Amino acid sequence: MSEPESDVSSTALSTIARNVRALRNEHEWSLDELAGRSNVSKGMLVQIEQNRTNPSIGILSRIAEAFGVSLATLVELDQSPTVRLVSADQAVELWHGQEGSVGRLLIGSDRREHIELWEWRMVPGDAYPSQDHLPGTREMLHVHEGTLTLTVAGTDHTVPAGSAVLFDADRPHGYANHGRKLLRFTMVASAPSGQYDRRDGAVHGLSD
Repeated sequence: MSEPESDVSSTALSTIARNVRALRNEHEWSLDELAGRSNVSKGMLVQIEQNRTNPSIGILSRIAEAFGVSLATLVELDQSPTVRLVSADQAVELWHGQEGSVGRLLIGSDRREHIELWEWRMVPGDAYPSQDHLPGTREMLHVHEGTLTLTVAGTDHTVPAGSAVLFDADRPHGYANHGRKLLRFTMVASAPSGQYDRRDGAVHGLSD
């Protein structure tokens, strides 16, 4: 089954293309090298760098993991200042499901830390199956409205409004709204720093 597109805005796609090229040049990697480390095809990487495709969250996450940066690093417009304010209209919508469902990356830390803050809205009947992330990645969710069905490694967990949950996200997981009301929740994702090479499963420091 193919991964759902992220439905990213044209401005964000241009930023992603620029940042992926810049990071690849910074690491002095060829497209083949990045493809091997990220498990993303060379053809897809070419399309991303040339701003000719709308990559899924899963693809963007694998590229970010290969570089050892947060997903937010791929979509941020500028270098992070001491204090960085992100207005509501600057949040990047990286996932659209059924009409009214959206996943928005509100803000993320810089390259020394990998922490991301997300806002999710899911209409009844919608769901997002997420791939397993970098080893050691954890997620915290707080449900504001509705009831979240969180699936981790094949087991469902019901998280009602007002509740919070912490789980290991380095295994297959997903979010779903099986209720009759709108589901709204906030997610914080935290991944260990370091450069992840999918070819051997090793985590390397950025200075290596």
